[in-house]
Amino acid sequence: MKAAIFDMDGLLIDSEPLWQEAEINVFRSVGVPLTREMCRETVGVRLDGVVRHWYEKFPWHTDSLEVVEARILEEVSRLIVSRGRLMPGVRETIDMLSAAKYELAVASSSPLRLVRTSLETFGLIDNFSVLHSAEAESEGKPHPAVYLSAIARLGVDPSDCIAFEDSAAGVRAAKGAGAWVIAVPDPADISNPAFAAADVVLSSLTNFSMDHVRLSG
Repeated sequence: MKAAIFDMDGLLIDSEPLWQEAEINVFRSVGVPLTREMCRETVGVRLDGVVRHWYEKFPWHTDSLEVVEARILEEVSRLIVSRGRLMPGVRETIDMLSAAKYELAVASSSPLRLVRTSLETFGLIDNFSVLHSAEAESEGKPHPAVYLSAIARLGVDPSDCIAFEDSAAGVRAAKGAGAWVIAVPDPADISNPAFAAADVVLSSLTNFSMDHVRLSG
């Protein structure tokens, strides 16, 4: 193995609750009765796909989809900077992989501007040689495009990449790109059968060790 690719929201940064808060506030303002449980339907999905998903179920006639998307992004950016925190084990995992000379990348459904803001907030941005967002792709996760592009930018073979993911959509995307996948699901989602497609399932990155990497060989 030569490279490791990380999802961001819910994997590096405990931002899923903040995404839910932002989505609930903005969607309710246009008449969508969104709840935290409903938000689980779109975990790992690109923001334009989230907005389109709820528009199709609860069409509104006020703000455009693009305006709603921009409002959510602005709100979640504010929340991450003011209240965001790293997931347990993140720094230790990055340090272990960096010490082993792995090239590190982020492949996220979030817009690149938010990826940069989030990583800069926690002083992580210099650890990654590639930052890639699904906003640059024709399709978001679970389509593998964001991973295929990140792998190409790393200049390695997919079989030499480990992907860390917390969502079922992300696991599908990474496996579809040919990566070896370590899933770290939210405890509420760990029983989802979709995670069986991952090569390793951890309850937390605090449980990660380089032994998991050696399993991939």
